[in-house]
Amino acid sequence: MLNTSCSTTVRVQQNDFSLADEYEKLNQDQTDGAVVTFIGKVRDFNDGSVVTDLSLEHYPGMTEKVLNDLVADSRHRWPINHVTIIHRVGTMALGEQIVFIGVTSMHRQAAFNACEFLIDFLKTKAPFWKLESTLEGEKWVDARDSDTKTAEQWQ
Repeated sequence: MLNTSCSTTVRVQQNDFSLADEYEKLNQDQTDGAVVTFIGKVRDFNDGSVVTDLSLEHYPGMTEKVLNDLVADSRHRWPINHVTIIHRVGTMALGEQIVFIGVTSMHRQAAFNACEFLIDFLKTKAPFWKLESTLEGEKWVDARDSDTKTAEQWQ
């Protein structure tokens, strides 16, 4: 049965989010047999440096448009139902949540593929600027070649 009640939620915000709350919102549709989620966190190292915190900036309006476009692209590729993307901006401490992606589908493979596609392209296409604080000082983080190559698998 085709579900015509699919939804997309995209939020760029400073506040943290609750995994339990976001899962519960995604888990309301009984046509879905799969809910796949991904959470990215601030880690304590990058490129051989000790990271003490991370600040993210974005271009309001443009960032949300890119994220919505990525969701639309994923809907053309897989039969997915509900999608939520939450990305935080501002300064975050080690271990804090940065990003949430949740995807539902009737079947698990579509949900897994769409979730992986969304995070791969979010890391390379979404206009976020990352400033890491390290023991040596602050540094802007460029997109990694490995992230670009990972995203290319979906071309």
